[in-house]
Formats: sequence, structure tokens, C-alpha cells
Amino acid sequence: MGTLQNKVAIVTGASRGMGRGIALALAEQGATVYVCGRTLDQDVDAPLPGTVIKTAEECDARGGRGVAVRVDLTQDSDIQALFDQVFEEEGRLDLLVNNAMSIPSDLTDSVGFWEKPLSNWSMFDTGVRAAFLASRHAARIMVQQGSGLIVGISGYVGVTYTYDTIFGTTKSATDRMARDMAVELYPYNVASISLWQGFTFTERALKNLETVDGMADHLNSLAGSSVEFPGRVICALLQDEALMEKSGGTFISAELAAEYGVTDIDGRVIKSLRSERGAPIWTPLASAKAS
Repeated sequence: MGTLQNKVAIVTGASRGMGRGIALALAEQGATVYVCGRTLDQDVDAPLPGTVIKTAEECDARGGRGVAVRVDLTQDSDIQALFDQVFEEEGRLDLLVNNAMSIPSDLTDSVGFWEKPLSNWSMFDTGVRAAFLASRHAARIMVQQGSGLIVGISGYVGVTYTYDTIFGTTKSATDRMARDMAVELYPYNVASISLWQGFTFTERALKNLETVDGMADHLNSLAGSSVEFPGRVICALLQDEALMEKSGGTFISAELAAEYGVTDIDGRVIKSLRSERGAPIWTPLASAKAS
């Protein structure tokens, strides 16, 4: 029996990539995971593989329970329906992972922001606006039950330029939003943190390594992790009895892993890139008050 046997989680953007990995890590510990994404059925012409149904089936195979839900994060009604479904079926919510963000195909193109299409603002719409709306719905459940954790997936790009202006703006906003939500949630014993994940071997990243010159060196792919690594860190967070002491902080996943004794799926210790790529701005509310 897993250590998260009675926990209910929502993971956005879980058809593939990091979201899928986080869902699998949670399921391996016995959690019920609502696997959310736009891709319900695999299109043979799709540029990347993965569906919410496939991820949910993999969650079941890992020992947890996967529930596939098609959610278009650009549609407020889809987000509302997701949380209505979870509350009706489970009566609680222990974890929301805001992982999804629309990534345009020209993200890594070496041209100025003024040359890229305005439609690329969809990164902010999905990565920040939709995450805020999902957090709003999650908070209403978590505040009522007096517990819960909201995690925003961010990265070193929050403080260090990485390929694109909107990309960096979105991740900086993710960090600040997690911080300010923590301030308002703290009295209700609900935690909010932002998690910096370094280079991750997602389907998209593996494709980019083959096609984008200099990407491996720029992001230090040698220090990269599997898609399940951040999920392992989140599992440890959920089991931390002192979780509220971390609320409001931005954390490097590799550093939390070291604190909790978490390794990647192959047993590797993932390196923090703090010295190479930058340090988080926001410390936990508890440490800020203490100082």
C-alpha cells in the first residue's frame, strides 16, 4: 500500500512530459490522480505522443488510480467542470499541480520578441491565467477541509533569460503568484509553493536536443532528470508534516530532493544549478517572518 493511498491529486498537462511523470510518481505511491490535458485520443500525425487516457492507464498499472479528464485550459467552463467532478466523486482535494503551459513551436527560435507572433501570449494564458483559475477552484475545496498543497511548476527561467521573453515572464509570474496565494492561504493550513525543475527529458526536450543548436550546453542537459523526478519530490512534500513551514517559497527541486533523500528513477542524485543558472527570489513565509 502506497504512502499516498488516501490522497487525491489533480495534475494539469499530464498527457505527456513532466505532467505525465508527476502523475505516475503520485500513482506509484497509491494516490488517486486526475490526469488532465487536451489530448484524449492519439492522432497519428501529432508531433508528440501521449494522451490522458494512456497516462491514466499507466497510473492504474503503478498501483494508484488514474482518472482521465479532457480539459482545455483556455475554456473556463472546462476548468470549472473538472473541479466540480473531483469534488462530487472524491469529496476532497489534497494536491493541485499547475504544470500545463502552451509551448509554441518557435519558442527556441533565435529571433526577437517583436518578430514572434502575438499568439505566443498563450503561454501566459495557460501558464498563469488558467493556473490562477484552477488554484481558485482548488482553494475553495482545500480551505473548507483545512489542508492541501498547490504546486506551480516553474524553473530557472524565472530569473535567468531562457530563449523567450513571454516564457520568462510566465515563469516569473508563476513564482510570484505562488507566493501571494500562500499569504492568503496560510491561515487555513493550505500550502502554496513554486518548484523549479531543471532540464527534464520530456518528449519535446529530446526532440529539441536533436534539432536546436547549443540547447544541450545552454540548459546543462547532463544534469537533466527524468519526467518522474519532480513528482518524486512532490510526493515527499505531501508527506512532510512540516509542509506549512515551506509555504510561500520557491524551491529548486534538486535541493528539495537532497533534503528529503529523493533520487531519480535510476538512482542518480540530481544536481542543483543554482550557481550556474540563478537562485529563487521567494523564501517561505515562515522564514521571512522569523527574520
